[in-house]
Amino acid sequence: MSAPSKSVLIAFSVHVFTASGAFWAFLALVAAAEGRFTNMWFWLGVALLVDGVDGPMARYFHVKSVLPNWSGELLDCIIDYVTFAMIPAFALYQSGFLAESYSFICAALIVCTSAIYYADTRMKSRDNCFIGFPICWNMVVFTLFVIEPGWYIAFSVVIASAILSFVPLLFVHPVRVTIWRPATLSMFAVWTGCGLVALYSWYVGFEVPSIAKIGIAASGIYLYCVGFALQYMGKVA
Repeated sequence: MSAPSKSVLIAFSVHVFTASGAFWAFLALVAAAEGRFTNMWFWLGVALLVDGVDGPMARYFHVKSVLPNWSGELLDCIIDYVTFAMIPAFALYQSGFLAESYSFICAALIVCTSAIYYADTRMKSRDNCFIGFPICWNMVVFTLFVIEPGWYIAFSVVIASAILSFVPLLFVHPVRVTIWRPATLSMFAVWTGCGLVALYSWYVGFEVPSIAKIGIAASGIYLYCVGFALQYMGKVA
């Protein structure tokens, strides 16, 4: 039996890199179970970084054609479900941010609607927008952790997002959607920067600065709603 070619080894290494997201998710879950939410968000951030890098790597090394029997898309969806839905739902429940009854309702909505959404093969539009809320619960729940709104606002956000998973409104992918890309990438950079400030503040035991809370709320609203605006103006479909 001949040794694997260099291209096969590289392609399989990309899959291993993608699969490492499962380990970062495991570390995040352990941290959440122990109430160490700063650590949890850090590990979820590492998993998000892997998720953002592995796709371009896979396309660059032609992983799909080199290893046609291994589905990078399926592997990615499995890990995304855990990091984008399951762990944020658990964190929302474990944190005590909501009353226990509301936490169970929110967790049930997050994990169930996310599972159904990932099974829908029509989740992407021709302009690379997501059709319906794209299961970015990690970003939504993290934003709630940072700005600490009243429980009724947090509960309403979860209910509305779960419903919007099945509504044909468009949500932009911050990188792949070309319309307004500079503005969208800038807002995503603001959201990320404010998130890092929040993580550092929690780590050193400080209150999250108001400017960071305002920045993450404003940029989060933009990222959440810009797809609606573009769709209404007929710029994406």
